Amino acid sequence: MADPSSYRPKPGQIPDSPGVYKFRDEHRRVIYVGKAKSLRQRLASYFQDVAGLHPRTATMVTTAASVEWTVVSTEVEALQLEYSWIKEYDPRFNVKYRDDKSYPSLAVTMNEEYPRVQVMRGPKKKGVRYFGPYGHAWAIRETVDLMLRVFPVRTCSAGVFKRSAQIGRPCLLGYIGKCSAPCVGRVTPDEHRDLAEDFCDFMAGRTGTYLTRLEQQMREAAEDMEYEKAARLRDDIGALRRAMEKNAVVLADATDADLVAVAEDELEAAVQIFHVRGGRVRGQRGWVTDKVEAVDTAGLVEHALQQLYGEEKGEAVPKEVLVPALPEDVAALSEWLAGRRGSQVSLRIPQRGDKKALMETVHRNALQSLALHKTKRAGDLTTRSRALEEIAEALDLDGAPLRIECFDISHLQGDDVVASMVVFEDGLARKSEYRRFQIKSFEGQDDVRSMHEVVSRRFRRYLQEKLKTGEWSPEDAQDGEVPAEDDGRPKRFAYPPQLVVVDGGQPQVAAAKRALEELGVDDVAVCGLAKRLEEVWLPGEDDPVVLPRTSEGLYLLQRVRDEAHRFAIQYQRSKRGKRLKASPLDDVPGLGESRKQALVKHFGSVKKLRQATIDQICEVPGIGRKTAETVAAALAHAVPAGPAVNTATGEIMEDETPAPAGASSERGTEQ
Repeated sequence: MADPSSYRPKPGQIPDSPGVYKFRDEHRRVIYVGKAKSLRQRLASYFQDVAGLHPRTATMVTTAASVEWTVVSTEVEALQLEYSWIKEYDPRFNVKYRDDKSYPSLAVTMNEEYPRVQVMRGPKKKGVRYFGPYGHAWAIRETVDLMLRVFPVRTCSAGVFKRSAQIGRPCLLGYIGKCSAPCVGRVTPDEHRDLAEDFCDFMAGRTGTYLTRLEQQMREAAEDMEYEKAARLRDDIGALRRAMEKNAVVLADATDADLVAVAEDELEAAVQIFHVRGGRVRGQRGWVTDKVEAVDTAGLVEHALQQLYGEEKGEAVPKEVLVPALPEDVAALSEWLAGRRGSQVSLRIPQRGDKKALMETVHRNALQSLALHKTKRAGDLTTRSRALEEIAEALDLDGAPLRIECFDISHLQGDDVVASMVVFEDGLARKSEYRRFQIKSFEGQDDVRSMHEVVSRRFRRYLQEKLKTGEWSPEDAQDGEVPAEDDGRPKRFAYPPQLVVVDGGQPQVAAAKRALEELGVDDVAVCGLAKRLEEVWLPGEDDPVVLPRTSEGLYLLQRVRDEAHRFAIQYQRSKRGKRLKASPLDDVPGLGESRKQALVKHFGSVKKLRQATIDQICEVPGIGRKTAETVAAALAHAVPAGPAVNTATGEIMEDETPAPAGASSERGTEQ
């Protein structure tokens, strides 16, 4: 590992101008490429104290052995050169988007004498018109099949075309009217090219002209009593409308735009792009990348745009590009895009209306793509086994942790403090074993103390189950800890984990370990997963265990931690919602939900119910005198809530407390 000061250039050597720089390792391989408005300022930021750098940046500068740069005249040139070098050198510390498939496009080979419509993948060729990309090739074929009724363009291969020309007989499509059969001279090359141009115009969104023309021809044929021709034109119009319906209108102003959305976590990011042409979504694509450099959302957007448009020209670059965050050099990036398109390109964040709503849809697709990428590994037995083995090796366990339990604490500014416990067995979630806890020993915000309480309660119940079977005796405990007596509840904590994971760093890990030691449990390993840099903390260790970003073990620990976090937040929100909906009637013994609702419905509000007499309460169906007396006594002792105020007008409003919603009991809650 190199010391950055050993290859740091002298301050006077670095120019104060735009440029692109390369870091090389000891074998002269390029490991990172970057650009800067000022090379002097940017490179100086890499050669400060390593402890003050982002961990990913620190890893890069200590891996490098030299740095070199190239001066350019403008920021746009720097952007172009950066893209070229990343593509040429494939540096390991640069963000690189990867995709598990190639996306098909609908292509029209206008560079041939007889243009052909076909599905194409891979690099784009000069003289070929492309539409898409599409998610599936079958979607292209369905669209083409509908449109060939109106635009019978050639779709056959060169070999089939040549064979039909030799024998003087067209293929089947020529006989059924879905090809104009230029191979046998039914149309001239110019007529066939006009058909191909019309096909391209329709696919580009200029649909109104053709539909209007066909409808006029259909009416004229009907007036001339050429009913077969009119019926055929009617069917052609229907086919075109069905082809149009396959791409619903999402932007009413016939916008041509690409929408780019990013979903990310500490280690990876997913990018989704929707291609909108003529107000319709014409294609979709996406990538997933490892965040191997210290990059924010704006940086991810810039890398995505470089990859998306680096090889494109002309209309392939739309007039408008909508993004979730603007890159730092937005002016240079806009100029670069405009240069590739040949006209101005608007790069902006949608603020309202249909475009913002569509951007939210693209973002949901990005979130789904990232989640799918992460869970693909979970479904594979071999991958799960490797993940468990990596965890065992990294934490120095005796064997693979076949049962992992993870604990997380959730609260809102110290209120409604709860905890969750999720269980993964053989690398898969065991949701029937999930448990939830209310913090009972204190009030307020103290995650460390909460973690100690929850782990203690969980393993106290485990020891209680062992006591029943004779596997454990109270003398085995430390500090006189004795499990509580059997309360008749189902066996919820009978099975111990091999590994306890807590959401947090050193303090939470120490609290969990202390809870186990106080109970005399010494055969369960403990670790913590900190969110900031995804470090794994072990009890008593000053430095964390850092698993590789591509580690299957780290992916599994992340999934366990994220599931515990989700489960805890869900419980905390439900408790907060019930507390906010609480009613004085909740404390009346023997008063169920149906009679609560009947009382509030009869009087209109709890305030009016409080003012009612016992005889008036008895008038409510299902309410006897004894219950009425109980309700009146409970409301008399309850402290009335302050008056509701309309914040817009300042008007004091009548208390219209609705009937409390039924609080359904949820499985696995440890009260």
